[in-house]
Amino acid sequence: MSDFKPEVLSPVGNREMLTAAVRSGADAVYLGLDSFNARRNAENFTVASLREAVEFCHIRGVKVYLTLNILISDAEMKNAVEQTVEAAKAGIDGVITADIGFVKNLHKVLPSLPVHASTQMTVHSPSAIKPLHEMGFSRVVVSREMSRTELSAFCEEAKAQNMEVEVFVHGALCMSMSGQCLLSAMLGGRSGNRGLCAGPCRLPFEAKNGNGYDLSLKDLSLIPYLNELKDMGVSSLKIEGRMKRPEYVAAATAACRQMLDNGFVDDAISSALEKVFSRSGFTDGYYTGKLGKDMFGIRTKDDVTAADTVFSSLHELYRNDRQSIALWGGAEIKEGSPVTLTVNDGVNTVTVSGDIPEKAINRPTDEAAVLEKLNKTGGTPYYFENLNLNIDEGLMVRVSSLNALRRDALEKLSALRAKLPEISPDYSVLKEYEKDLSVKELKTVIRLDSTDQLTDKAKTADLVLIQINTNPEALPEKVNLAVELPRGISNEGYILGRLRLFREKGIEAAFCSTLAATELAKNAGLKTVAHFGYNTYNSASAKYHKEQGGLAAVLSPELLLSDAKNITADIPKGLISYGRLPLMLTRNCPVKNGLSCADCNRNEALTDRKKTQFPVKCQNGYSELLNSKVIWLADRKSELVGLDFEILYFTDETPDRVDEVIAAYKKGAAPDCDFTRGLYFRGVE
Repeated sequence: MSDFKPEVLSPVGNREMLTAAVRSGADAVYLGLDSFNARRNAENFTVASLREAVEFCHIRGVKVYLTLNILISDAEMKNAVEQTVEAAKAGIDGVITADIGFVKNLHKVLPSLPVHASTQMTVHSPSAIKPLHEMGFSRVVVSREMSRTELSAFCEEAKAQNMEVEVFVHGALCMSMSGQCLLSAMLGGRSGNRGLCAGPCRLPFEAKNGNGYDLSLKDLSLIPYLNELKDMGVSSLKIEGRMKRPEYVAAATAACRQMLDNGFVDDAISSALEKVFSRSGFTDGYYTGKLGKDMFGIRTKDDVTAADTVFSSLHELYRNDRQSIALWGGAEIKEGSPVTLTVNDGVNTVTVSGDIPEKAINRPTDEAAVLEKLNKTGGTPYYFENLNLNIDEGLMVRVSSLNALRRDALEKLSALRAKLPEISPDYSVLKEYEKDLSVKELKTVIRLDSTDQLTDKAKTADLVLIQINTNPEALPEKVNLAVELPRGISNEGYILGRLRLFREKGIEAAFCSTLAATELAKNAGLKTVAHFGYNTYNSASAKYHKEQGGLAAVLSPELLLSDAKNITADIPKGLISYGRLPLMLTRNCPVKNGLSCADCNRNEALTDRKKTQFPVKCQNGYSELLNSKVIWLADRKSELVGLDFEILYFTDETPDRVDEVIAAYKKGAAPDCDFTRGLYFRGVE
């Protein structure tokens, strides 16, 4: 284990960033094509330029991972798989993805390509590892919100199940946990889950006593802890920033390289990194467990001015190739035979021949002269670790001949290192699912925030969804109940214990938004329903839930209603038709930028620049930012044909209001409040 060293994984949005990353010390890079990735606004790559990028990287011993980490619709599925196959033909070393249905299809077509679970899958507790492994993932990019203690325990379990762990160590921190944010989609139709987040969280949102930017966190930096992460067994140290400048990539990559190799970062690099991009400094709050006000920050005018002072110096970090590939070789200069040079990089061996040496008239070619010329590998990524010579006396080899011999050997070696794999995809395994638009009796699920909302009308619902913290002893009889697991899980033991209590009380089903939640529910003996946090966006994902024994699936709130109705996988499907949709799930409560938990009245809200209020609800160590308006589809229920159930998602409603809404939905009444149709009719980009 002492020889183990995690890779430094750098972000790449264009060719200059690629050069900056590789020459500054990256072991691997991640990049996207011009579609199907979570940074669609970056310049990105075409398949042709990807091939060139992979060749450049592989010659220099750097791996390339393709990001295809957005939700994929049924209409896009075949194209997404085909594009990934073309990337595999170009030589990528793996793909980072977030869509379960896409992974299932890709594995059928291309089973040999390594697949990494994106942070968009919201993996932050150990129970997710087993289902990820069963799906064929070889690595997981964990949520940024994990503490040192949680990450250490996670790595132990990952090691036991032969799963690699990738951790973000530097770059922007979203307020919301990745994969659980609908803010950009709901406010402007630009979906973060689809790769077009507009970043509205960086705009003014004000909590009581806050600074007016209470959804904006400082950038993350765990660079001082890299060797600690190495000791945990973290396989990959990831830098965020595909939308940033090449100089930023160079500084962050060089800092990580120095910390891993030397145990410290030069003051000049450390200072330049903070200047090139920060939001008034960095934070390690999640990792160290120090949440609160100190984690918040914005990019000020001074931050921008400081960046201008370091661009030219940082450009020097990647002006020249980094000689990082060790070679072993041997040269023979024998009378009457062509000069030969053999080079080996530990995997590939190349032997080339040159001119026949001449008899020396004046000064013969000696070992020192040969070593001097053959070791001139500047401008390439190579250097000789060891070079053995076998030279007959009294011979002369021209300098030009030795230089040509060296160039020929290195060019042939580079060609071997950049050799493309042979890929033979089988697209016949991709399945078109039959659509079922039959008229069904629409069942009603009532989701409650507390048992105070459990009115007599609520009890008549087909299913009542209660929270994990509900007192099992207070559960009513003769009511069909299920339990909703939180999307954020920081204590699996507590969740499992609660689920077993509910199972003893006769509850048989749990609504689960993450892989870990589903695994915990199964371990407690409950049946599962895939909840909205799963972001079920296509038929193959719905099929996965069916294969795992799921009773039903709540579809993504970002789907057009027309697409939601067409999702078919022989599993009952539904959607949220009423309620304040949770727009963010965050571990550092936004209210903490102004109030401590002790001073909070548990009824706070954020106000945006238009004076619109967004309620904040806290539970189980996480906070949810709720939409300012409720979804209302009561008067459009006739358009839900093809769906099996709807969810009335109650959060901050009074018991009287719960009854009013239930009655309105039974009648198909027009909205009587400030409302939205959600994204069901306008969709997302």
